[in-house]
Amino acid sequence: MYGDETDVRKILTELGDTWAVVGLSNNRQRAAYGVAEVLQRFGKRVVPVHPKAETVHGEQGYASLADVPFDVDVVDVFVNGELAGAVADEAVAKGARAVWFQLGVVDEAAYDRTRAAGLDMVMDRCPAIEIPRLG
Repeated sequence: MYGDETDVRKILTELGDTWAVVGLSNNRQRAAYGVAEVLQRFGKRVVPVHPKAETVHGEQGYASLADVPFDVDVVDVFVNGELAGAVADEAVAKGARAVWFQLGVVDEAAYDRTRAAGLDMVMDRCPAIEIPRLG
């Protein structure tokens, strides 16, 4: 497991409420759409990052993480494993405080690089599952 319960709790409760959700579009069939809804219900600002730069859940979208004109606290990654490492590197460059790889997204080298850069990180977990467990 990459990121234990302490890491999960810290990211969800201590590191800030602005979450860039990479891969979030208006496709209601995609997991990112529902997870972003849950994050909003729990008080997080969700920033869609997708090549289409669509407005989703009332929030302006951006084509890339670098295009977001303000700081983000957590980068939640809904892209496949081959692309996820590059997104983690972009999160480091952006100055994010944490990276969250969704269920099924694992890149050990990206995990090591991201942690070495001082960011908190979890992989292969879903915040929509974890956040209600916090009580």
